[in-house]
Amino acid sequence: MPTFSAITLLQSKAQAEQLSDMLEEFDPAPTGVGIFMLEDGSGLWEVGSYFMEKPDETRLALAAAATEAKPFVVSEIPETDWVAKVRRELSPVEAGRFFVFGSHDADKVPDDRIALLIEAAMAFGTGHHGTTLGCLRAVDRLMDEGFVGQSVADIGAGTAVLAMAAAKVWPNKVIASDIDEVAVEVAEANAKANDVADQLICIEAAGFDHPVLAEKAPFDLVFANILMGPLLHLAADMSGAMSKGGYAILSGILVEQAADVIKGYAAVGLDLYHHEEIGEWATLTLVKT
Repeated sequence: MPTFSAITLLQSKAQAEQLSDMLEEFDPAPTGVGIFMLEDGSGLWEVGSYFMEKPDETRLALAAAATEAKPFVVSEIPETDWVAKVRRELSPVEAGRFFVFGSHDADKVPDDRIALLIEAAMAFGTGHHGTTLGCLRAVDRLMDEGFVGQSVADIGAGTAVLAMAAAKVWPNKVIASDIDEVAVEVAEANAKANDVADQLICIEAAGFDHPVLAEKAPFDLVFANILMGPLLHLAADMSGAMSKGGYAILSGILVEQAADVIKGYAAVGLDLYHHEEIGEWATLTLVKT
């Protein structure tokens, strides 16, 4: 079944947030809405929404006019077997005590490493991307300091490599959530391949909006390897779902965006604990005060 995207540009974050709220009131509602600041220096904000049915273009036009947005561009997204599309061979990646590999490199796993088998990924989540690598290094660093996660959630989990890392080192069940149902299927398959299916709770959710997340909160560790726009949008909800003294490991952030993310999270009580840069990407470890 094809899905549809509706994308537009606005001058300010406030306008983008207003438009996002309006889109959430559509019937049928979009399956997801994202707000992103363009990285071209223009200062423009993009609002992208995704629908299971073709959206009402008249209503989109009225919403755009009300928020001074540019006209929406509506596109049909053909059905794609993403798992087959992105399956590829991977060279092993080491991130502290973690070793990410494909099955063709099973004989290369060192005895003293925690193995994470990843065969299919949706763009991120193989360990090769600086954001995933940074997150694995961050949790490895916390473990070196004696931290033991009791209640862990991976928001925007993708392949669930971060959730699986937590499940392999700590005893309690870990939540892996993603807004994309195919990503959830990938996460479930990877959990089985890594013998942690019983320790992962894989759910389809937008941010923290899911009864399982509400039930399992507060969390003492949250992963969110997504993008700056969604991270800022989630800041208040994330803080509200975390326990005092808990950690958030955030990435999907360009180096030049890190200061804005740090500022946004400090405003909701999450202060910078550690900052690492790998290439053009920043990984932030924050602590709730």
